[in-house]
Amino acid sequence: MIKNKIYYLWLFKNYNYYQIFIGFMNTKFYHFTVLFCAVLIILSIKLKAQSNSDKTVTVYIRGIEETKLTLTPFVGARATTPVANVPKVRKGETAKLVIPAKYLPGEFVLRADYISKPGDNPYPSEKILLVFKQDIEIHMNPMYMNNDDSTFFGFGEQENTIYNYFKNENSNKRLQIELLKNFLLNYDNSKSPVFKKGIKEFEKRRKQYNNWLKSQTEMYKDLFVSTLFQFQYIPSVKWQGKPKERTLHLLQNYFEGIDFNDSLLIRTLELDQFMNTYMGLYGSMATSIESRDSLFTLAGRIACEKASQGHPYCYGWMVDYFNDGYTIYKIKDGIEMLKKHIDNPKCMTATKREFTRRIEEMSKLKEGTVAPDFNLKDTKGNDFNFYTFKTNAKYKLLFIWSADCDHCKDKKEKLKAWYDKPDNKNKLDIIAVSLDETETEIPVWEETIKNLPDWIHLRAVGGANSLFAYDYAIIATPVILLIDSKTNIIKSVIKEIEQLDEEINK
Repeated sequence: MIKNKIYYLWLFKNYNYYQIFIGFMNTKFYHFTVLFCAVLIILSIKLKAQSNSDKTVTVYIRGIEETKLTLTPFVGARATTPVANVPKVRKGETAKLVIPAKYLPGEFVLRADYISKPGDNPYPSEKILLVFKQDIEIHMNPMYMNNDDSTFFGFGEQENTIYNYFKNENSNKRLQIELLKNFLLNYDNSKSPVFKKGIKEFEKRRKQYNNWLKSQTEMYKDLFVSTLFQFQYIPSVKWQGKPKERTLHLLQNYFEGIDFNDSLLIRTLELDQFMNTYMGLYGSMATSIESRDSLFTLAGRIACEKASQGHPYCYGWMVDYFNDGYTIYKIKDGIEMLKKHIDNPKCMTATKREFTRRIEEMSKLKEGTVAPDFNLKDTKGNDFNFYTFKTNAKYKLLFIWSADCDHCKDKKEKLKAWYDKPDNKNKLDIIAVSLDETETEIPVWEETIKNLPDWIHLRAVGGANSLFAYDYAIIATPVILLIDSKTNIIKSVIKEIEQLDEEINK
């Protein structure tokens, strides 16, 4: 009577209700159990309907002395940089990590650098999280982050719980099909009755499996996790010819189950793993460096052409993937092949996406909007927080620059002359944030600021690719913002230093 028992089972797993549920299913309480599940399903449907907003990951810590927690997305401009962190959480305490809506949905790495007992050095452990429309509660022993008995999700969690059930079910269904596929790919007698019987059995199982996969995707289509299912699709194979020819045909059909119009593909770790498997199959056929380079170029040509028919973000991701690989392996033919894709306006590589985003975000940094908060180190190595900075001046002037930029030098000299006039130092504090990052740029900056002792000097590590530059949508320097000290609202975007007197006296 229950169409899909697995949908109900995940509701009970995290609070050890699974065995109780199974017992109820076989007793007179059966109808009550179904009714109870129906209520929970209605609540989950309402939850799915919520608008996308910031989400909180609440972590309950146990089993260790203390830990540092960070949460980092796998992809995008913030990849490898935490979007949230808690410096110290002790055993029995709770930590909250807030994920801004712009990073959702996505896969994240929850990392714990923990100390199991006083005096120990921190030891890292990591767990992958899927986050979309729900706040998440996770009860965690950092020493066993991927052990379901020691680390588990709060009641009603959907994305990760369903994915765990899917992986277990998928593994059972897929194992025999994969073994049969590999046997047939390498079988050397295409006329053998065993080979022909194997093909027939494989095709039957492949279709049954793909139909099951389709049903799972449809069932959970409102969840981010459904995007990950398509990477499991088993494509068709033309079995005629020798083993190498069969592998090549398999590779030609490799993307049969992938919807490149789904822009969420690039928010998954699985896309990268999927492509690594693809390239591994091509590499397995190489007999020399020359044949490897030729096969890798062929692989890129096929994959980029497939992706070009889909969403511009997926197309751009694919081109970036091969551009990185060809650059590492110095495959000139591959780099040359990619030029037409890079020049295609539909191909939104990471660089193009970031430039477009910064153009859009830059228009929002205008008079009347709140300036983004930031944390940077000053020249003495002390932490500086923009919002909590205390001053008696009415305004803060944020001067974003690079010391070896000619336009910045001109603005810097004019600003210094203005600031050195009597009474101007009482009107505002200058917070100068440098985007210098190279071995030649940093010494120039260090020497230049010696002549600017009354300014607060900070440097954004990473320069134009730093979190600071990301949040302030910096495309070019200098950028000068006059900001109210109490509210952090932008008073004016300063184009010329001569504007300051007029803006301050308004």
